[in-house]
Amino acid sequence: MKTLPAALCGYGLDCLLGDPAALTPIHPVVWMGKGVRALETALRARFPKTKQGELAAGTVMAAALSVGTVLSGAAILRLVRRRSPLAAFALATVWSWQVLAAKNLRDEAKNVQSKLEHDSLDAARQAVARIVGRDTAELSAEGVARAAVETVAENFSDGVIAPMLYLMLGGAPLALGYKAVNTMDSMVGYKNETYLYFGRAAARLDDLVNYIPARLSALLLIAAAHFTGEDAGNALRIWRRDRRNHASPNSGQCEAAAAGALHLRLCGPASYFGVRHDKPFIGDDDRPITPGDIDRVCRMESAGTLLALALFGGMKLIFGD
Repeated sequence: MKTLPAALCGYGLDCLLGDPAALTPIHPVVWMGKGVRALETALRARFPKTKQGELAAGTVMAAALSVGTVLSGAAILRLVRRRSPLAAFALATVWSWQVLAAKNLRDEAKNVQSKLEHDSLDAARQAVARIVGRDTAELSAEGVARAAVETVAENFSDGVIAPMLYLMLGGAPLALGYKAVNTMDSMVGYKNETYLYFGRAAARLDDLVNYIPARLSALLLIAAAHFTGEDAGNALRIWRRDRRNHASPNSGQCEAAAAGALHLRLCGPASYFGVRHDKPFIGDDDRPITPGDIDRVCRMESAGTLLALALFGGMKLIFGD
């Protein structure tokens, strides 16, 4: 099946519709989440409750869900294609739409900006809590804006560019496999008592599949800074200097590019589940952050997405779809 037309149609649907709440019950990520919980329950019951047992159980889950998602997606598409190529194209288009989160990411971030500019700080804290994992109850207005800018930058990679890249490389089934890995990591990839060992394989697999996309996303954001009137030169400088100032090998890539482009200092200490974590800063404290910076990073995200479409689409046309 031609992947480029389905991917372009899927992107168009994402631009128009985002992620409608009415379709949540049938969204692939919802079913992936149910699969994670079902596999976790079954595997924890079967493997010994030891460090080695939990590591093995988590590894089985990471392999089963990621590979199983790709193979089942490919099998379903093949079966549908035998009956109707048009129906198969429609299904690939819908899946392409569902793996992308460009519009939803912008909408959620701009909702935070609107709450900061027109509503109360408490409303803004509640809005940003929808898109970040840190504690938000005590955040200042600047802290809320900083959290929103950071999440747009970080999720530009795993919510937009990474699924788009895998979509172009292997069609909707491979992109769904990527989302399965991403979903596992978001559910069990924590360094706490419950998931320190069980979630390790999922976290490492997520690091692996995001290694190239995260760096490509940062370069796309740097290019997008040029096209949106931001400081691309400083974005490159800060990316080269600070991209490793993060516990994750991937999360700091886009945050560093965005911090440099906007002349902001991002990251730093944050609280998660009531525990303070003294994370390093990314970027220079050239000026105070404002709600308007959320709109600026969203414009960079939009421009970077279009650049990625042009890049990936051109490569598909040159090397064959």
